[in-house]
Amino acid sequence: MKRGYGYRVFARVAELQVLLEGVPLPAAKGQLIDYAGGQDGGNNMVGLLSRLPDREYRSLDEVGEELAPVQPQAAGEPPLPYAESGEPPGGSDYVERSPEPGAVRSG
Repeated sequence: MKRGYGYRVFARVAELQVLLEGVPLPAAKGQLIDYAGGQDGGNNMVGLLSRLPDREYRSLDEVGEELAPVQPQAAGEPPLPYAESGEPPGGSDYVERSPEPGAVRSG
C-alpha cells in the first residue's frame, strides 16, 4: 500500500502530540508554539502549529483533530423513523401461543 500525503500529515501530527506532552493545558496557540520551540526538535513543528486557529485547546487530541481531522462530520439531524403499519410481523400469529406451523396464510 502506498503511503501518500495523508499518511505523512497524520504521522507529523502524531509526532507533534508526543512533542507537546507535558505542556500545561488548557493552552492557547501561542503557548503551544512557545512550548514546542523550547523542546528538542520542536522548531521543526512550529510551522505545523502556526496553522492552528487562534483559540484555547483543552487537550492534545483537540490540537491533532484541528490539524488532521479523523472524526466524521455530523450530517445534521438524523431522519425520523417511519410510521408503524400497526400490524406486528406475522399478523395474529405473532401473539398466538401455538400458531399452526408451516401454514400458508391467505391475504
